[in-house]
Amino acid sequence: MGLSRVERVIPGTRWLRGYTGQFVVADLIAGITVGLTVLPQGLAYATLAGLEPQYGLYSAFVGGVVYALLGGCREVTIGPTALLSLMTSRHTGYGGASGPQLAILLCFLSGVVELLMAVLRLGALVDLISLPVTVGFTSATALIIGASQLKALLGIRGGSGSGFASTVRTVVEKLPEARIADSILGVVSIAVLLAMRKLKDIKTPPEATRGRKTLGFVCWLIATARNALVVLVTSFVAFYYDQRGERPFILTGTVKSGIPDFQLPPFSTVLPTGGGPNGTEPVPVGFVGMIEELGASIALVPIIAVLGNVAISKAFGGSGINPTRELVALSLSNICGSFFSSFPVTGSFSRSAVNHASGVKTPIGGIYTGALVLLALGVLTPYFQYIPKAALSAVIISAVIFMIEYEVIRPLWRCSKRELIPGAVTFVLSLIIGVELGLLAGVLTDLAFVVYRTARPLLTVSVADTALGTQYILIRPNHSLLYFPAVEWVRNVTSKAIKQHGNIPVVFDCRLVNEFDYTAATGLQMLQKELEKKKIPLIVYGSTNEVRKLLQETLKSSLIEVTNDDELEVLLQELSPADAAGKHELREVVTPLLSPDRAPPIAELEDS
Repeated sequence: MGLSRVERVIPGTRWLRGYTGQFVVADLIAGITVGLTVLPQGLAYATLAGLEPQYGLYSAFVGGVVYALLGGCREVTIGPTALLSLMTSRHTGYGGASGPQLAILLCFLSGVVELLMAVLRLGALVDLISLPVTVGFTSATALIIGASQLKALLGIRGGSGSGFASTVRTVVEKLPEARIADSILGVVSIAVLLAMRKLKDIKTPPEATRGRKTLGFVCWLIATARNALVVLVTSFVAFYYDQRGERPFILTGTVKSGIPDFQLPPFSTVLPTGGGPNGTEPVPVGFVGMIEELGASIALVPIIAVLGNVAISKAFGGSGINPTRELVALSLSNICGSFFSSFPVTGSFSRSAVNHASGVKTPIGGIYTGALVLLALGVLTPYFQYIPKAALSAVIISAVIFMIEYEVIRPLWRCSKRELIPGAVTFVLSLIIGVELGLLAGVLTDLAFVVYRTARPLLTVSVADTALGTQYILIRPNHSLLYFPAVEWVRNVTSKAIKQHGNIPVVFDCRLVNEFDYTAATGLQMLQKELEKKKIPLIVYGSTNEVRKLLQETLKSSLIEVTNDDELEVLLQELSPADAAGKHELREVVTPLLSPDRAPPIAELEDS
């Protein structure tokens, strides 16, 4: 049965085919479970982004609805993430309304860039970011995020540095100012969260009793809703002390209630500080000024968002996922979200894993999650003010700990030490000079290795003998392509081989080469002329049809080519000094390959 017109315009409506009551219950359970995860995470990630807590909830409901209509993977949940929150925080430090307005505009522009990537089919750009670079980037980001939460975790007040090193230095310097109650609450919360996380590893065998299965389900539910439980319990503790007139913890404070207004993203703002002759007067900034302030984040945030979302979609949806369709869904999630005061969002691996474990059947589960977030905005926000900041920091730290992927170092060290270099460059520079330049440096390092491998292909050089004892130099490229950067390298290797082994025939083995470019073929022609002056024949062995056509065009009648060992044996015998001295002159040896009317393997040698 083909797709209807509505299903072509709104792909998500196809999930409604056969949408039974069982599916409704499964999606409802999964949606509520994910909602219990996203509520504390949204509040925490908004704080990480330098925004008021309600902006995390504003960012958590639109994406799920849009993805349910346009997405292709039922497990993916769209919302705020630690990584994008950190990148957003770089532009929210001016204070006043400028922080949220810059974050909302960044969300809108990220969606526009992602939509352009979908239209131009540029999703493959994320393939330029290798696994080691991704690991280095996410690991460095996890450390930066963790360090940024140490102040709130320990109850330290006052400003902090803008980078990883300066933040850690500030925390160390102000450690004597740490509040005992916040420190204990934060450390205990992390320990409890990590312990509760292990509950999900308790497996219930299929043949277990009903009581054992119930216990297993309770353990899974506690592990899944651990963030919400910790936030709930610590909020009750803070509320208890508040009713007694005591405030041992630094609290989140008032959270604006209600659903955000539907409005256009801001295209101008006012910086409350930094202008005027004394640096304190408000400065109005137009759209161009906001673009200049956001800078490279306009391109980098979408790329990171796409990288994460595509990885999650492939992890859960397999090869059946359409990357362009995922790009469209993600872009519209950001564009539509910006009309509801959202900052940049993407797929969350942790929440998607929760969604998968909860037995979600369709992306409609995201709509139920969004409904729960809206309910929280309308009803629960007065109580969010009692959430200790140390508890939110514990939620963030316990989540980003597992972004540090140290386990890939050992296999890379054993199998491919070279790949550790781009990862290490990304990791170190991200910590020292910032995640944007660190990621860029890692990608450029990777590309430099790719270019180097193209310019310096691995060539196997050996001296071989035919059955009749004729020696020749065999040069075999171990790569499937030869491009122009490799021309001089091939000529140098050939010259060194001749100096080492003498003036004997050179056989260039092309059986593994599937692609030549014109410059490389011209370089081979120049090599052939150099060898011709030394009366050394250059023989091309086993080229494909495409390579042969290009070589015939450049080398023309001087091309000497064979297709198998027998032809090579005959040709080398003909070219040996004992048979050729003063009797034969090579005119042309051109053997078409894989042709239905092939010429004889070797053209006859004319008498002089």
